[in-house]
Amino acid sequence: METILNIGLILTSIVLIASIILQSKGAGLGGLSGSDTGGVFTARRGIEKTLFRVTIIFSVVFFALAIASIILAAAS
Repeated sequence: METILNIGLILTSIVLIASIILQSKGAGLGGLSGSDTGGVFTARRGIEKTLFRVTIIFSVVFFALAIASIILAAAS
């Protein structure tokens, strides 16, 4: 059971990292060097809104798997 939880944590963390990276607007190499990226707030629409919700869902799943893993390790 611990192996399944650990694999789930790894896969969830990879998807969560990817979804967070995909959300960064215009933060390519220019954003890494500290250049101005605009800073204007825009409403989330379409794929941005979906990606935002997917990120929230995967963060909740990651948190639940982490808690389950701790509880299972403590019970062993």
